[in-house]
Amino acid sequence: MKKWLVPVLIIGAILLGLYLLTVGKYNTAVERQENAETAWSQVESAYQRRNDLIPNLVNTVKGAADFERGTLTDVIEARAKATSVNVDADNLTEENLQQFQQAQGQVSSALSRLLVTVERYPELRATQNFQQLQSQLEGTENRINVERNRYNETVRDYNTYIRKFPNNLIVGMYGFDEMPLFAGDPGSENAPEVDFDF
Repeated sequence: MKKWLVPVLIIGAILLGLYLLTVGKYNTAVERQENAETAWSQVESAYQRRNDLIPNLVNTVKGAADFERGTLTDVIEARAKATSVNVDADNLTEENLQQFQQAQGQVSSALSRLLVTVERYPELRATQNFQQLQSQLEGTENRINVERNRYNETVRDYNTYIRKFPNNLIVGMYGFDEMPLFAGDPGSENAPEVDFDF
């Protein structure tokens, strides 16, 4: 065998190894980022379901009771504001996520006030349409929580992967940035106070 062939083969093997290492790390980062963005889409879908149910709930309540207009107006306005805050999966920043969470928190708060106020109207609570809508809203709130948890899990996996050594060196060259996590709403660590004294 020729003397020059051995160093060429060694250099070629090293270059091939580096190429495969780089491509593997990059492709895994892309896959995990896509999983996190898909999880974000599921979060948006769950919130959209809630936003779609709100007009039906409001109309059912409005039709069944001479309801306090302020509560209904709050729900309608919170829904309108929440649907105007759009966060694209390609633009998931901490600030955008906080804006989105704040708008959705206002919807949750308005819905809670609506459901508590409904307690004053026994004939409304007894209607089948209201019971179905309330059940769907409860299910939707559970879906939102599940999807937010799944999103956080996939983002945690992605963020951990891109921060580990040597991944951080390799994928850092391609601009993979950490993605923000959902956090609890301020004050959510305290149990809500329910007051039925109207």
